[in-house]
This record gives sequence, structure tokens and C-alpha cells, in this order.
Amino acid sequence: MALPALVVLLAAAAAGAARAPWWEAMAGLRPEAAAEARQAGAVRELLARLAGPRAAAGFSVSVNRSLAGPGGLDAFRLSSRTPGVVEVAGSSGVAAASGVYRYLKDFCGCHVSWSATQLRLPERLPPVPSEILVSSPNRFRFYQNVCTQSYSYVWWSWERWEREIDWMALHGINMALAFTGQEAIWQRVYLSLGLNQSEIDEYFTGPAFLAWNRMGNLHTWAGPLPLSWHLKQLYLQYRILERMRSLGMLTVLPAFSGHIPSGVLRVFPRINATRLGGWSHFDCTCSCSYLLSPEDPMFQVIGTLFLKELIKEFGTDHVYSADTFNEMRPLSSEPTYLSKVSAAVFQSMAGADPRAVWLMQGWLFQHQPDFWQPAQVRALLRGVPLGRMVVLDLFAESKPVYPWTESFYGQPFIWCMLQNFGGNHGLFGSAESINQGPFAARRFLNSTMVGVGLTPEGIEQNDVMYELMTDLGWRKEPVDLQRWVAEYAAQRYGARNENATAAWRLLLQTVYNCSGVCVNHNHSPLVHRPSLRMDTELWYNQSAVYEAWRLLQGSAGELGASGAFRYDLVDVARQALQQLVSDYYREIKQAFQDHSLPRLLTAGGVLVYDLLPELDSLLASDERFLLGRWLESARLMATSDREADLYDFNARNQLTLWGPLGNILDYANKQLGGLVLDYYGVRWNLFVSTLVDCLNTGTPFHQNQFIQAVFQVERGFIYSGKQYPAKPTGNTLEIAQKIFIKYYPSAMKHGHLGAA
Repeated sequence: MALPALVVLLAAAAAGAARAPWWEAMAGLRPEAAAEARQAGAVRELLARLAGPRAAAGFSVSVNRSLAGPGGLDAFRLSSRTPGVVEVAGSSGVAAASGVYRYLKDFCGCHVSWSATQLRLPERLPPVPSEILVSSPNRFRFYQNVCTQSYSYVWWSWERWEREIDWMALHGINMALAFTGQEAIWQRVYLSLGLNQSEIDEYFTGPAFLAWNRMGNLHTWAGPLPLSWHLKQLYLQYRILERMRSLGMLTVLPAFSGHIPSGVLRVFPRINATRLGGWSHFDCTCSCSYLLSPEDPMFQVIGTLFLKELIKEFGTDHVYSADTFNEMRPLSSEPTYLSKVSAAVFQSMAGADPRAVWLMQGWLFQHQPDFWQPAQVRALLRGVPLGRMVVLDLFAESKPVYPWTESFYGQPFIWCMLQNFGGNHGLFGSAESINQGPFAARRFLNSTMVGVGLTPEGIEQNDVMYELMTDLGWRKEPVDLQRWVAEYAAQRYGARNENATAAWRLLLQTVYNCSGVCVNHNHSPLVHRPSLRMDTELWYNQSAVYEAWRLLQGSAGELGASGAFRYDLVDVARQALQQLVSDYYREIKQAFQDHSLPRLLTAGGVLVYDLLPELDSLLASDERFLLGRWLESARLMATSDREADLYDFNARNQLTLWGPLGNILDYANKQLGGLVLDYYGVRWNLFVSTLVDCLNTGTPFHQNQFIQAVFQVERGFIYSGKQYPAKPTGNTLEIAQKIFIKYYPSAMKHGHLGAA
């Protein structure tokens, strides 16, 4: 199906809205002039929060939908027709905010990211010499993964959400998930169906694991959810939705995927439901959810009831998300069964909202390719009317699905950059892939691509990749990456520095340019349970990171006052020290295999008693790398000591064991001050000590015995109750300089190792 035909199809998709695309038929929309004024006002408020009232006064912001291109494509216009005023007009609030950010970057050399905001504005705003009109080739610029809700957002207050929504608008995001608070609505629905509170409490997981409860992967684990959690999340959702909608964003609400609590079977004993298998090393104590048959009448009752209650509470923009088979093998591969499931899910949406459109993550198709053959994919997708589903090609920068599904068999799709798994720290990116991929997808035969998206499992790392991807959302062709990253460095630090530019160009060519199938699970030995069979392979030459480290360290005198620079210096030094951990691990392993106790003691001693403590002290000097901040934000959500302890347990367990028995061990690993020393460091100490004992006693190393011992260490960290500082300690620049002097020579000695 050609793209023009797709646009026509989408335009007529929503019942009663044949004159406009469904995305323009938002419920409760005010008269157009009022909506435009509201969005313009929201952008002006954003600008005042960002730059202050004085700077904001230099801008004139307006929203005019007539600026939009065919198919509702967003556009913004920059001009200075009035002396001393920068005029920004957008087809929506998001488009206007994007125009503001483009001006701040290109004319004032500013930068806004998760790690830092750099706004060195001149006394008088530079005029725009001639009018600039920019239109996006992407109807949608999507943001969020269902897992981001747990890996990153779980403990956020409104203050943090407000900063995130500002970031979203500035970076052009016009469609995003809005999943907060849904458990409160589900609780109402389950109570109305006759479940008792204990059955509901048994079903919900703890806060840090709700993403997988929502997809039917988990129940019970790390719960139950306190009543105060529901109330706080409801209040938060009201504010999130109001702010996103005020800027003209489409909010994607959750819908029913077919998974139910076991209590439903008690109330409706004749219901047709099947218990699924365990998920990801969990047994049926916390997994094996029940899936309703798509043909059971209760499927529509529950799904429609939930969505009606949700819409009554929050309103709707008519887009809903549900994932029935996320990493779960369907009961049957028969196309007719799969088609019935997707038809049932969609019908439960349409039963509550005749204009409903289903936004589905396409992760399942590439995660289990042995099951999801063309016939099965086609059946699932074609169970929904064409144009009433939008598929997120979730991991398109590495494993795109659209090429082998004939552009999702006619359903619209969004080309997405996943980038991050589990919120891991670690320099990583596929810059060339994202610089080419979306444009190739748009040129694909009969392409049904309608946008680009960001779908990280966890955020607040590798800012450069998200800056590049959101920039590309407004471009019609790839950028010159070397020129682009030079501008990025200058904007990020508020100054042009030759060494810093060289460092970023080198990083973009190497660690940020993983080609082929690249999955950023940080598999560094540093953050994984030690063994004698650990992966130390890299996709890049590690000497590139050491050289970038040297270049940034040499820029500290000039750029050290920049918060963004200090973050990057810590981050690159962290990556360099992570590489050194692998080097010392290889030395430890070789010394043990050679029965050389002196070499083992030397390498192990340096690693355990110097390198890891030095890394921990560096991380502890920057508030953006503190375990204490993560734990404090969890405890601040509580209304009692008991709740605080529950949330603390959730926060610690997710980072480490990810389950009662290390079920998804170290998946969500982070390199944080406090965690490196008291968790990873203690594990490595035990490992080295065990190897030393083996050599001293002449006994072999038994991994299973070590696992039993180290598991007690891991559990000890989770249950220790030890509190960690939420404020940084030490001078980052001084600590970084000390570490550089001590370890850079050793790094260069090993620099040739680990080359891709």
C-alpha cells in the first residue's frame, strides 16, 4: 500500500471523523482558536521555566494549525520581523516548542538534555536574518517504552515529570505513553467484578515491576501496592495528562490485553481462561498468568469496562496501548487463533471508544522469530482493520521488522530507536544506523511508515543518541555526522574546544557507531556476577575511549565549570575504568589458570582495593551517578516507614537480583556511587578471595559453590538497610585528575586489547 493510500485510509479510519485524520479528532477538543491559544500559552510557560521570564519576554510564540503540511505534518517558522523579538510560530504547541529549541541551539549555542541544561543566552537575542520554515516528514515523533515506566519513571515526582515533558516538547515529541495511575482504575474494575481486596493485592507487583505486571509477565512479586500509591499515582496522572495535552501531544492510554488475576476465576468459575507458562526464569509463584480466551464474552466485558472507567477518569485522545504476547509464547500458532486475539483486544477498545486506535509494540516479532513467521504476523496484524493499529518497530536501528513483513502488511508503523536495555550505564549507540534507517524505511516499497520514535527501556544516559534521533525527526535526509557532533559538543558545553570536539568525533566513530545487530546489554565483567567464563568482547577498539578520556581530561581547565562537561568527563572515565576492569579480570583469570598466586594477588588486589574504590569515589562526586538519589526518591514516595521499606526493597532488587532468586540477575545494572563499592566491589572481593583460597589449598574452583556464597552477599546488600548519600561528595575534577594520572598509563598499555 503506497503512503498516499495509507494517509487516505487513516483519514477515514475513525467513525464520524471522515474529514480529518483520527489524530486530529481528540476528545473534548476546544474550538480551534482556543486550542491554539492554550498550546501557545503552554509553550510560553515552558520557555519561562527554561530560560526565565526575562529571556522568555524576547520571544513571541504563536500556534497556527494552518502551518501544518499534508497529513497534519508539523511545521514551525522562525523570524524576526519585529525588531528585538524572536517570532516562533508552530502548527502545534510541540512544533512551536521545537522551533524555540532550534533557535536556542542554532542561534545561541544552547543545549537541553537529561544530564544538563546549558543556556548561556546573550543579553540581546540574536535576530533571525531571514525567515526559516521547517516541516517534519514524520506525522508522529513517539516516545517511551512500556518498560521505561519501571526502569526510570517509577519514583518520579511531578517536579521531575514536568522537566521531562518540557524535554519532550523541546525535542519534538508529539505522541507518548501515559500509563501512570492505571492500577487504581484496575482496582475499581476488579472490585466491581466481585474480587476481594486480598486477591487484588496478590495480583499487583511492587512499583518497580509494574511494567511486567501490566503485560501479563508477572504478578505478586515485591508487592502489594499500598492505597497511598494508587492515590498518588492518580494525582500524578492528572497533571501529566493536562500538561502533555496542553502542548498538543497525543497521550496513549493503556487498554486490556487479555491477562486477568486468578481471582476472576473464583468469581466466574466457568470462564474460558488458560494459564500461560513461566516468564524469564520465574516460576508460577510470580508468573504463569491467566489469559482469557478471545471468544469468551468476559473478554469484552472486562476490556470495555476498564477503558470506559479510564476514559471517564482521564478523557482520551483515542490511542491505546496493549501487549498480549510480550515475550510470552501464544497458546497456538494457528493464524485464525491469533487473528481472534487481536480482534478481541481491538474490539474491547472500540466498545468503549468507537474512534479507538491500537498502538502496539512490535517487540514480539523480533524477540521470538521462530514463532512469528509471516503467516502468524499477518494474522495478528490483520485481525484489526487497516489503519486502526499503529505498530512500533521497536528495535529498528538493529533488528527492523518492516522489511520482512512487507511494511507490517499494510498497518502503519513507527521506526524506533530502542538504544537502551534495563537503564544500563555504558557508552553505546548506532549513530550511522539511525542516520540512515528512517529514510530507508520511508523509501521502502509501499512503505506505511508514519513516524519515528524513541523506545528506550531506561533513560538518563547517552544523551548524544537521543539528541541525534530527535533532530532527525525534523529532517528529510541524513546529516553529516562529524559536522553534527562538532556542533553538539559546542552547544553542550557552551564553548568550542578543539580537544572536546576531537573527543566527540572519535566517540561517534567508534563506541557510538555499533553496526549490525547491536544489543546494549552492558555485559562488562564489572557489573555481572563474577565467573571464569565472562564476556569481555567489545564492538569497538577500546583505545578510542582511552584517547577520548585523555582529550576530555585535557579540556577540564577550560570547560570544567560546565555541568554537562563534568558529567561527560565522569561518564567517559567510567567507561575507561570499566574497560580496565575487563583487563584486570583477564589477568586474574590467566594467573589462576597458570597457578601464579603472586600475579593473582597483584591483579586482584589492584582491582578490589584500588580501581573499584576509585571508580566509586568518582561516581559519588556527581549527583547524577548516585545510588542514594535512586533510593531516596523511592522512600520519598512512601507515607509510612513500612511503605518506605517496601519501596526501598523494590529499588534495590531491580538493580541487582531482579527477582527473589536472581531471576534476571544484573539485567538493570547501573554504575552508581555506593553500588559499585558495596555491591559489585564486594562480589569481586569474594571472587578473588575464593580463587586465592583455591590456589592455596590446591582445590578447583566450583562456580556453583561460589554462586551459593555470592548470592548471600547479593541478598545482604538488598536487606542491609544501609542508607547512601543523596548529595555528591568530593571535587569531581580533582578526583578525575587523580584517577587519570594513576590509570591512564595502564589503560594505554592494554589499549590494543578488546578491539572489535
